[in-house]
Amino acid sequence: MQTVLVVDDEFGVAEVVQSILEDEGYRVATAINGKQALARLNEVTPDLIMLDYMMPIMDGTQTLTAIRNNATFAKLPIIMMSSLEEVSVRETATDYDLFLRKPFRAMAVLKAVQQLLEHPPRK
Repeated sequence: MQTVLVVDDEFGVAEVVQSILEDEGYRVATAINGKQALARLNEVTPDLIMLDYMMPIMDGTQTLTAIRNNATFAKLPIIMMSSLEEVSVRETATDYDLFLRKPFRAMAVLKAVQQLLEHPPRK
């Protein structure tokens, strides 16, 4: 069973994404900010991370940088999520593998997760 770490400070978003993924047989762990996500990495060893761009304490850009700078987790596929357009997100964050704009449809979430887990961009 593959594990997805969902990092989002909006409880409703994390809960919906968790439900969508669990219904498809994925194991899901959640974190409410980047700092908590980094701690959870060692607990759950995810196969993929869904990372919100705008969060308190440690935002998506800072979290993304910390993950990519950690040799153990640097190659994990990461989906960046935001209500902002991707062009705005790319001003500060570029090292993610796929972008999902909020609000998104359940099928978009599943397609993105399946795509990255079946064809990881980093070896």
